[in-house]
Amino acid sequence: MSHNIDSPVTQLLNQLAISFEVIEIPLSEDKKPIRNLEELLTADGRDPSSVVRSLLFKTGSGDFILLGVAGGGRADWGVLRKYLDERKLRMAEFDEVNQATGYVVGAVPPIALPNTVRVLLDSCVTHYDTVIIGSGVLGYALALSSNDLQMAMNDADIGAFVKAEAPEN
Repeated sequence: MSHNIDSPVTQLLNQLAISFEVIEIPLSEDKKPIRNLEELLTADGRDPSSVVRSLLFKTGSGDFILLGVAGGGRADWGVLRKYLDERKLRMAEFDEVNQATGYVVGAVPPIALPNTVRVLLDSCVTHYDTVIIGSGVLGYALALSSNDLQMAMNDADIGAFVKAEAPEN
């Protein structure tokens, strides 16, 4: 089923001539994205670990930093603080996400953000051929090539910002 959505994200991708596919994410009765997104993607033949989560942080200086990370990795707070040269760093509060990004929690993309938000991309994202990002519209995500995402994020810093996963025994 094809969906046409219009958001700053789809407008940017269209402007850059980047192809993408719209994925509908059913909302629960309380208008929140379903919690079994992994099951939905797996049933659709997609890799659930290719979802690029947009994690928003606020520095002690009052700046907002968005970290795009795939594969379920967890932000390495020490690495982030050192990289940003910030002693204090915290996750943005619920209401700060919309204020800083212009998007609601659950639809925040790693692109098409205000210039006031600095964007970092964890290098784990480059391990996927296709990634899934927030569309800017609650209930929809976008699938696009990882290379195209990086092209659209031309001013993002790419580095190792997540904790290395412990090897399984």
